[in-house]
Amino acid sequence: MIAILDYGMGNLGSVHKALSHLGASAVVTSDPDVANAAQALVLPGVGAMRSAMVNMRARGLDRTVRDAIEAGKPFLGICLGMQMLFERSEEDDADGLGILPGRVRRIPAAAGIKIPHMGWNRITLRGAEAAGGPGALLREGESVYFVHSFHAVPDDPSILTAMSDHGIMFAAAVRSGSVDAFQFHPEKSGDRGIEILRRWLTRMEGTTR
Repeated sequence: MIAILDYGMGNLGSVHKALSHLGASAVVTSDPDVANAAQALVLPGVGAMRSAMVNMRARGLDRTVRDAIEAGKPFLGICLGMQMLFERSEEDDADGLGILPGRVRRIPAAAGIKIPHMGWNRITLRGAEAAGGPGALLREGESVYFVHSFHAVPDDPSILTAMSDHGIMFAAAVRSGSVDAFQFHPEKSGDRGIEILRRWLTRMEGTTR
Protein backbone atom coordinates (compact mmCIF):
# COMPACT_ATOMS: atom_id res chain seq x y z
CA MET A 1 0.00 0.00 0.00
CA ILE A 2 1.17 3.53 -0.87
CA ALA A 3 0.32 6.42 1.46
CA ILE A 4 -0.28 9.79 -0.20
CA LEU A 5 0.30 12.28 2.59
CA ASP A 6 -2.50 14.78 3.20
CA TYR A 7 -1.36 17.89 5.04
CA GLY A 8 -4.23 20.06 3.84
CA MET A 9 -2.53 21.34 0.67
CA GLY A 10 -1.80 19.84 -2.70
CA ASN A 11 -3.23 17.98 -5.64
CA LEU A 12 -4.11 14.81 -3.77
CA GLY A 13 -6.97 13.70 -6.00
CA SER A 14 -5.01 13.76 -9.24
CA VAL A 15 -2.06 11.89 -7.72
CA HIS A 16 -4.36 9.25 -6.25
CA LYS A 17 -6.20 8.91 -9.56
CA ALA A 18 -2.95 8.47 -11.50
CA LEU A 19 -1.62 5.78 -9.15
CA SER A 20 -4.97 3.97 -9.05
CA HIS A 21 -5.09 4.05 -12.85
CA LEU A 22 -1.82 2.13 -12.79
CA GLY A 23 -3.30 -0.50 -10.48
CA ALA A 24 -1.51 0.64 -7.33
CA SER A 25 -3.15 0.30 -3.93
CA ALA A 26 -2.98 3.89 -2.69
CA VAL A 27 -4.68 5.79 0.12
CA VAL A 28 -4.80 9.50 0.92
CA THR A 29 -4.13 9.91 4.63
CA SER A 30 -3.19 12.45 7.29
CA ASP A 31 -2.83 9.69 9.91
CA PRO A 32 0.82 8.94 10.78
CA ASP A 33 -0.11 5.39 11.84
CA VAL A 34 -1.56 4.63 8.41
CA ALA A 35 1.45 6.19 6.71
CA ASN A 36 3.87 4.27 8.93
CA ALA A 37 2.24 0.99 7.87
CA ALA A 38 2.56 1.79 4.15
CA GLN A 39 5.22 0.27 1.89
CA ALA A 40 5.93 3.62 0.24
CA LEU A 41 5.07 7.31 0.68
CA VAL A 42 4.18 10.07 -1.76
CA LEU A 43 4.37 13.72 -0.71
CA PRO A 44 2.61 15.93 -3.27
CA GLY A 45 2.22 19.65 -2.87
CA VAL A 46 1.04 22.97 -4.19
CA GLY A 47 1.32 26.21 -2.23
CA ALA A 48 3.67 27.98 0.17
CA MET A 49 6.46 26.27 2.10
CA ARG A 50 5.77 27.86 5.49
CA SER A 51 2.08 26.93 5.54
CA ALA A 52 2.87 23.45 4.31
CA MET A 53 5.44 22.87 7.05
CA VAL A 54 3.11 24.22 9.75
CA ASN A 55 0.47 21.73 8.62
CA MET A 56 2.98 18.87 8.38
CA ARG A 57 4.17 19.45 11.94
CA ALA A 58 0.63 19.83 13.30
CA ARG A 59 -0.26 16.38 11.92
CA GLY A 60 3.01 14.75 12.93
CA LEU A 61 3.76 13.98 9.30
CA ASP A 62 7.20 15.60 9.41
CA ARG A 63 8.37 12.82 11.72
CA THR A 64 6.60 10.23 9.56
CA VAL A 65 8.54 11.37 6.51
CA ARG A 66 11.88 11.39 8.32
CA ASP A 67 11.31 7.94 9.84
CA ALA A 68 10.24 6.44 6.51
CA ILE A 69 13.27 7.80 4.67
CA GLU A 70 15.62 6.75 7.46
CA ALA A 71 14.14 3.24 7.19
CA GLY A 72 14.77 3.21 3.45
CA LYS A 73 11.15 3.15 2.32
CA PRO A 74 10.53 4.26 -1.27
CA PHE A 75 9.55 7.92 -1.18
CA LEU A 76 8.34 10.24 -3.94
CA GLY A 77 8.13 14.03 -3.54
CA ILE A 78 6.25 16.10 -6.11
CA CYS A 79 6.63 19.88 -6.67
CA LEU A 80 6.35 21.47 -3.20
CA GLY A 81 6.83 17.94 -1.88
CA MET A 82 10.30 18.04 -3.43
CA GLN A 83 11.11 21.50 -2.10
CA MET A 84 10.10 20.57 1.46
CA LEU A 85 12.83 17.93 1.53
CA PHE A 86 15.49 20.65 1.60
CA GLU A 87 16.70 22.70 4.55
CA ARG A 88 15.29 26.15 3.94
CA SER A 89 13.35 28.23 1.42
CA GLU A 90 13.56 31.87 0.41
CA GLU A 91 9.76 31.73 0.32
CA ASP A 92 8.84 33.38 3.64
CA ASP A 93 12.30 32.33 4.93
CA ALA A 94 10.79 28.99 5.93
CA ASP A 95 12.48 25.85 7.26
CA GLY A 96 11.95 22.63 5.34
CA LEU A 97 12.32 19.04 6.49
CA GLY A 98 16.11 19.21 6.22
CA ILE A 99 16.46 15.74 4.70
CA LEU A 100 18.45 16.94 1.69
CA PRO A 101 21.16 19.60 2.15
CA GLY A 102 20.40 22.72 0.14
CA ARG A 103 18.12 25.71 -0.26
CA VAL A 104 15.01 26.59 -2.25
CA ARG A 105 15.40 29.82 -4.19
CA ARG A 106 13.10 32.07 -6.20
CA ILE A 107 13.31 31.80 -9.97
CA PRO A 108 14.91 35.13 -10.95
CA ALA A 109 12.78 37.53 -12.97
CA ALA A 110 14.16 38.36 -16.39
CA ALA A 111 12.93 39.77 -19.66
CA GLY A 112 10.56 37.34 -21.33
CA ILE A 113 10.47 35.02 -18.28
CA LYS A 114 7.06 34.59 -16.69
CA ILE A 115 6.78 33.85 -12.98
CA PRO A 116 5.31 31.49 -11.93
CA HIS A 117 6.71 29.08 -14.47
CA MET A 118 3.67 27.24 -15.82
CA GLY A 119 3.82 24.89 -18.76
CA TRP A 120 5.65 22.11 -20.54
CA ASN A 121 9.43 21.92 -20.53
CA ARG A 122 11.93 19.35 -21.74
CA ILE A 123 14.27 17.76 -19.24
CA THR A 124 17.96 17.01 -19.58
CA LEU A 125 19.24 14.03 -17.63
CA ARG A 126 22.16 14.13 -15.20
CA GLY A 127 24.34 11.61 -13.38
CA ALA A 128 23.34 7.97 -13.15
CA GLU A 129 19.91 8.69 -14.64
CA ALA A 130 21.58 9.74 -17.89
CA ALA A 131 23.16 6.28 -18.13
CA GLY A 132 19.71 4.69 -18.26
CA GLY A 133 19.21 1.13 -17.13
CA PRO A 134 16.23 -0.74 -15.64
CA GLY A 135 15.94 1.53 -12.61
CA ALA A 136 15.89 4.83 -14.52
CA LEU A 137 12.65 6.79 -14.18
CA LEU A 138 13.18 9.52 -16.76
CA ARG A 139 14.07 9.73 -20.44
CA GLU A 140 16.25 12.35 -22.12
CA GLY A 141 14.24 15.16 -23.69
CA GLU A 142 10.86 14.20 -22.22
CA SER A 143 8.43 17.10 -21.89
CA VAL A 144 6.76 17.37 -18.50
CA TYR A 145 4.46 19.90 -16.83
CA PHE A 146 5.72 22.45 -14.29
CA VAL A 147 3.95 24.96 -12.02
CA HIS A 148 6.35 26.76 -9.67
CA SER A 149 7.99 30.05 -8.70
CA PHE A 150 10.84 28.52 -6.66
CA HIS A 151 13.45 25.87 -7.37
CA ALA A 152 15.65 23.65 -5.22
CA VAL A 153 19.43 24.14 -5.22
CA PRO A 154 21.05 21.01 -3.75
CA ASP A 155 24.38 21.37 -1.97
CA ASP A 156 25.37 18.03 -3.49
CA PRO A 157 25.02 18.18 -7.30
CA SER A 158 25.44 14.40 -7.51
CA ILE A 159 21.81 13.92 -6.43
CA LEU A 160 20.54 15.73 -9.54
CA THR A 161 18.88 13.38 -12.01
CA ALA A 162 17.35 15.96 -14.36
CA MET A 163 17.52 19.67 -15.13
CA SER A 164 15.26 22.00 -17.08
CA ASP A 165 15.43 25.60 -18.29
CA HIS A 166 13.29 28.62 -17.45
CA GLY A 167 15.64 31.57 -17.74
CA ILE A 168 18.08 29.54 -15.64
CA MET A 169 18.86 25.84 -15.50
CA PHE A 170 17.09 24.41 -12.45
CA ALA A 171 16.69 21.05 -10.72
CA ALA A 172 13.82 19.14 -12.30
CA ALA A 173 14.45 15.92 -10.38
CA VAL A 174 16.69 14.51 -7.66
CA ARG A 175 17.41 11.10 -6.21
CA SER A 176 19.10 10.23 -2.93
CA GLY A 177 18.90 6.71 -1.51
CA SER A 178 15.24 5.66 -1.46
CA VAL A 179 14.08 9.21 -2.23
CA ASP A 180 12.98 10.38 -5.66
CA ALA A 181 11.60 13.88 -6.10
CA PHE A 182 10.29 15.82 -9.08
CA GLN A 183 9.80 19.57 -9.44
CA PHE A 184 7.34 18.79 -12.23
CA HIS A 185 3.93 17.15 -11.88
CA PRO A 186 3.93 13.65 -13.37
CA GLU A 187 0.20 13.35 -12.65
CA LYS A 188 -0.40 16.38 -14.90
CA SER A 189 2.09 15.37 -17.60
CA GLY A 190 -0.19 13.18 -19.70
CA ASP A 191 0.97 9.80 -20.97
CA ARG A 192 4.63 10.64 -20.30
CA GLY A 193 3.89 11.38 -16.67
CA ILE A 194 1.87 8.19 -16.27
CA GLU A 195 4.78 6.23 -17.70
CA ILE A 196 7.18 7.90 -15.23
CA LEU A 197 4.90 6.88 -12.36
CA ARG A 198 4.68 3.36 -13.80
CA ARG A 199 8.48 3.11 -13.75
CA TRP A 200 8.57 4.35 -10.16
CA LEU A 201 5.96 1.77 -9.12
CA THR A 202 7.88 -1.01 -10.87
CA ARG A 203 11.07 -0.08 -9.07
CA MET A 204 9.22 0.39 -5.76
CA GLU A 205 7.63 -3.04 -6.02
CA GLY A 206 11.03 -4.58 -6.69
CA THR A 207 12.54 -3.06 -3.55
CA THR A 208 9.67 -3.88 -1.17
CA ARG A 209 9.23 -7.58 -1.94
